[in-house]
Amino acid sequence: MASCDQLELGEQGLELALAGRGSTYFNYHWLRDNCSSSFDPATRERVFDIFHLRAPPRPRSAQVRDGALEIDWEGENHQSRYDLVWLERCVSGPRNDPADLDRRAWFADHYPAIHRVPFERLRTDKAALAAWLKAMLVEGISFVTDMPDSDEALTEVVRHIGHLRPTFFGEYFDVRTHIEPSNLAYTAKALELHTDTPAEDLAPGIQFLHCRANSVEGGDNLFLDGVAVAEDFRHEAPEDFRILSETWIPFYCEHDTYDMRSRQRVIELDEKGAVSGVTISQHMADVFDLPQHDLDAFYPAFIRFGRKLADEKYLMRFNIKAGECIVFDNHRIVHGRDAYSATSGDRYLRGCYADRGELRSAYRILAGEGRFK
Repeated sequence: MASCDQLELGEQGLELALAGRGSTYFNYHWLRDNCSSSFDPATRERVFDIFHLRAPPRPRSAQVRDGALEIDWEGENHQSRYDLVWLERCVSGPRNDPADLDRRAWFADHYPAIHRVPFERLRTDKAALAAWLKAMLVEGISFVTDMPDSDEALTEVVRHIGHLRPTFFGEYFDVRTHIEPSNLAYTAKALELHTDTPAEDLAPGIQFLHCRANSVEGGDNLFLDGVAVAEDFRHEAPEDFRILSETWIPFYCEHDTYDMRSRQRVIELDEKGAVSGVTISQHMADVFDLPQHDLDAFYPAFIRFGRKLADEKYLMRFNIKAGECIVFDNHRIVHGRDAYSATSGDRYLRGCYADRGELRSAYRILAGEGRFK
């Protein structure tokens, strides 16, 4: 073991005195793996492959000089240099993520406060684009207003976030009355509260509904924040909450050209234990195949939660207008529709999806934070 005033070398790693932390341990494998030369400056990908080392990495010598740790590696003609500020930041916790924003729960009175941005401003104003993306991360819902009456306008809005995410319905879907409907949304009937496509292994994260026409009688939109409902449910019925956040249940969607099946949890939690979303769809729920005795507890919890979703405390009602595009988090926002009179006018919404990860990526780019910036 070698040592100096700031540095002490051990068998598997070294102890380094950092100004803001004091003596701090660093593993040799980690240090060798994260040498600045391990990353290609053009592609920003790791090009060093630690699997190819012939022996575990060990320093031949190490020193602290000019605010950096310098290591000459034994058995290699290679020196690594690590800025001490960078090392301290690395051991202070996960890398800062500007897209890791706390969700703000909302309730039935939220409609006037929904974030709204005109279509043209998204094209020309990066600050407006960043504010829109942030609202989607924090509240999970927004309106893009003054939309042109064209297919291309919807595609352009999606591309502010990322790429179009196809589903088994295709790249786009048209919500209007169909002569031979394959989905209840394609009728004039009421549409129960739900999240979309739970029969996919990973349901799409962001949904877009561009209203092209709406002159019918009825058809009010129903939207609620699944995070608000589930977090209240956690406090009111903790055992029911546990059951719904731990139990995987089957969903399906079957028609002539597809037979989709998956298993989901009704309440989704993130790595911090906070509610990140819900999955609910009575018309796509398969036969629950849990052991029958487990259903004794599951069904009461499931029904209590389903009824809570319909509580007027949470349920936001409005009628979407032509030229509006409502954008929302499909893993968080539960939506439905009242029945309408198909002969009283025209109602047409064109819809599609993108992924949650691309939303976070788009916001990070505008926030200007990254490993290589």
